[in-house]
Amino acid sequence: MKTVFIKPADVERKWFVIDAEGKSLGRVAAKAAAILRGKEKAIFTPHQEIGDYVVVVNADKVAVTGGKAQKKLYHHHTGYPGGLKTQTFARLIEKHPTSPLELAIKGMLPKGPLGRKLLKNVKLYAGAGHPHQAQNPQAIEM
Repeated sequence: MKTVFIKPADVERKWFVIDAEGKSLGRVAAKAAAILRGKEKAIFTPHQEIGDYVVVVNADKVAVTGGKAQKKLYHHHTGYPGGLKTQTFARLIEKHPTSPLELAIKGMLPKGPLGRKLLKNVKLYAGAGHPHQAQNPQAIEM
């Protein structure tokens, strides 16, 4: 069986909206990553960008279970010697409300140029509103 190559002009791209309020961080990220990759389409090809656009609202109200709000740690390095910085989930969501969800989705996408291109197709908003009403996004129930 040969691999099917789809021309970018032939791909029908839709818009979806996910309300993350009260939903689990990992479940929202996994659903968004699958839609971004196009895994729910019959024409899925791993090396092509055929996925849809995803708008996530209420990203600041995403839920984590157990004591993860205080125990889950996010690390980044400044690039200087001894520059490893660490923050908890609660502190990160307080300073940057969409960062935990963005990092979770980014980790579920392929690494390299394709993953960076797919990450541009997700739009994250801390509040309930978004400026993409003109695209007529379909709501996804989770």
